[in-house]
Amino acid sequence: MLDKPLLIDGIWRAASGNRTAEVKNPATGQRIAQLPIAERADLDAALGAASRGFETWRKMTALERSRIMQKAAGIVRERAETIAQHMVREQGKPLAEARGEANAAPEHIEWHAEEARRIYGRVIPSRVPGARQMSLREPVGPVAAFSPWNFPINQLVRKISAALAAGCSVIAKPPEETPSACIELARAFQDAGVPAGVINIVFGIPHEVSDYLIASPIIQKISFTGSVPVGKALAAAAASHMKRSTMELGGHAPYIVADDADVAAAAKLGVMLKYRNAGQVCASPTRFYVHDSVYDGFRDSFVAGAKALKVGDGLADETQMGPLANPRRLDAMEMLVDDAISAGAKLECGGRRIGNAGFFFEPTVLSDVPEEARIMNEEPFGPVAALVRVGSVDEAIERSNRLPFGLAAFAFTRSLKTADRFAEELAAGMVSINHFGIAAAETPFGGIKDSGYGSEGGAESLDGYLTTKFVSHVGA
Repeated sequence: MLDKPLLIDGIWRAASGNRTAEVKNPATGQRIAQLPIAERADLDAALGAASRGFETWRKMTALERSRIMQKAAGIVRERAETIAQHMVREQGKPLAEARGEANAAPEHIEWHAEEARRIYGRVIPSRVPGARQMSLREPVGPVAAFSPWNFPINQLVRKISAALAAGCSVIAKPPEETPSACIELARAFQDAGVPAGVINIVFGIPHEVSDYLIASPIIQKISFTGSVPVGKALAAAAASHMKRSTMELGGHAPYIVADDADVAAAAKLGVMLKYRNAGQVCASPTRFYVHDSVYDGFRDSFVAGAKALKVGDGLADETQMGPLANPRRLDAMEMLVDDAISAGAKLECGGRRIGNAGFFFEPTVLSDVPEEARIMNEEPFGPVAALVRVGSVDEAIERSNRLPFGLAAFAFTRSLKTADRFAEELAAGMVSINHFGIAAAETPFGGIKDSGYGSEGGAESLDGYLTTKFVSHVGA
């Protein structure tokens, strides 16, 4: 039992009711904890704490806030192994991936701590003699942040770091499936000296928590990472209360391999990106558009790489791909694979569950997948790759852009001219050419179209947490 998982007004406490959520190990399917979840009284307490915490935090200097955040980054770095172990047990990813995620978290905190000292306004020349005109940047207010289970630390740390850097307080609802690493992250901020009420953590029934927090007049900003349908519903709710929001939603990333590409390098990186976190990545590529002249070689290399992956418990040293998060994901993978095959695709490898314990699925490759197959139109969020032949760069770009998603896109070419075309014409918030170049703390992370709006990285990440005030002053 996670007895006191709620952080409210600087105190770790139990929920006021008796409801709980199960936390399971996806490698075994067994319950490992019961998580008490918040009732309305707990949410009211968190709202009051966030309101008071905001008044305290916003009045501290940028230097003071920055120093506390830098200290928090150091504490997270010291506790990274503990955080990683929690992620493996509750989320399932291999320990190496969990360690990478845990060790990247301090970079996000440090980068935003530095940016906290660089939130500048400006002086605007006046038309009126003797008048001084200023544009000021101020924190928007208490923030409600909702983060997903696939990257328990990576997504939560982005939201908390940006909010704190801007001078906002936060009520965060991390995922109920993977609570422990998120609790450790909040403890690190608390131990670094973040004042009571500035960071509050609640777990609960998702729609109950989101509906209540978004409607509260205390909350001024919403940040959500998750599926497109839920994101649209939350964005609509926020808009009905005239509250700003950042939405980092699902994707269906294309992966283009041009006729002049380094095929071996493209296949190797494609395997890594597709099966990282068992494909449960919003920016994971699924639609592989490969030029006909290099298609066979790419397919053979990609299939060999997929077959070579070692699937197992994330705590095992040799594991390269862990389980899916829950049995619903297994059902979804089987349904997508069966649909693609019935539509005319060829199953090159995988396509089945592994064993009866845990939620394991084989790394799967489908070739010559027709456009009408569901996997070409729906985000699979799992370890299934769909390979498609194309006859030209024009066709690859056109087919890449045809869906309403626009989070990430990947492309391989040796031609600078073609690379420029990919950069300009691919309709995605993030385009990575000839390597994996997204998700660093200093770079913007976000999508367009149905994949959301706003950024959760780079200097742009602070925009959603700041308001602009214009002041025009004439001396008395």
